[in-house]
Amino acid sequence: MTDLVIILPSLNPDSRFSKVVNDLLVAGFKTIVIVDDGSRDDEQHFFNEAESLTGCTVLHHGVNKGKGRALKTAFEYVSEHFPESKGVITIDGDGQHLTKDIIACGEKLIENPDKVILGCRDFNLSGIPKKSLAGNKTTSFLFRVCCGIKLSDTQTGLRAIPSKYLPLFCTVDGERFDYETNMLLTMKREGIEFVEQPIETVYEDNNKGSHYRPFADSWRIAKVLVKFLLSSGSAVLIDFIVCYLIHKFFDGILGSIAPLVANVAGKGISSFVNFNANKRIVFEKKGNYKRALIRYYTLWLCQTALSTVISYVFISLVSHIFGNSTPLISTLVRIPGDVILFFLSYNIQREWVFKD
Repeated sequence: MTDLVIILPSLNPDSRFSKVVNDLLVAGFKTIVIVDDGSRDDEQHFFNEAESLTGCTVLHHGVNKGKGRALKTAFEYVSEHFPESKGVITIDGDGQHLTKDIIACGEKLIENPDKVILGCRDFNLSGIPKKSLAGNKTTSFLFRVCCGIKLSDTQTGLRAIPSKYLPLFCTVDGERFDYETNMLLTMKREGIEFVEQPIETVYEDNNKGSHYRPFADSWRIAKVLVKFLLSSGSAVLIDFIVCYLIHKFFDGILGSIAPLVANVAGKGISSFVNFNANKRIVFEKKGNYKRALIRYYTLWLCQTALSTVISYVFISLVSHIFGNSTPLISTLVRIPGDVILFFLSYNIQREWVFKD
């Protein structure tokens, strides 16, 4: 463990903090970087005691800036002063991360020098605080559906990170607890793989000190899907407007081919606007434009054809069961197929069309 640096951000520590630091030194860790994130004056003696120990460095924020900022302060310090280290292990100072689990994450990092190691708790065990259980289950579901990230513990603060990724993680948005979520999203975007390392589930005082914010953190993950929904809805609206304008002003000129022209123009303009919105706003990609455009329209053609087939099958089935269906029923039966295609299209665009 001599090649790994422990990073411990702390705000107003108690006696558990001192035990965590001492246990790590006894376990053989030689370098511990502690960030005092604006703690009260009456808690400074914990940092003074730690700083007197060989191998411990304490960095101070004059005011509380948040866990994200504390981690980035430590990452910058390690990159500058310990460039030869193989990686860092971020931990909490409240005793929730056991020394044996910290060591296990470090060993896993040595085995996988190009991957981030995430210490993951088992939320299927009994006795998990309801707030933590609900929060993790919600964010795990959203990570999987919205981001394609299958992760059993989205809230873990125990992470072993190769040193080569520290400069990148210093640029990740977020100064407080949102930073750790944004780090996971950045890993997905940059193609950085991770390994889950099982750890013990430890909660002190029913996890009263948890800063997890269900709505804020869930929105941070789900907003890409919401943007995709708005982009798709806007494309439908543009399609409708273009068709309407062509029929209104050019029916007399185009005659019998007006519906065909309106449909092609509406679909063509709306799909091009949708492509650019998805590329720049939804998935925020700056990769090869031509390649993404070709992939998008390949998907678009397949989706249009599949939607037509699904609609025909559903309408035929309803007509067979109930007799001639009304226009309203014929429209409503398309909804299940369109919902399925919406999520299928979202995942294909995220994983293939706009993948760098």
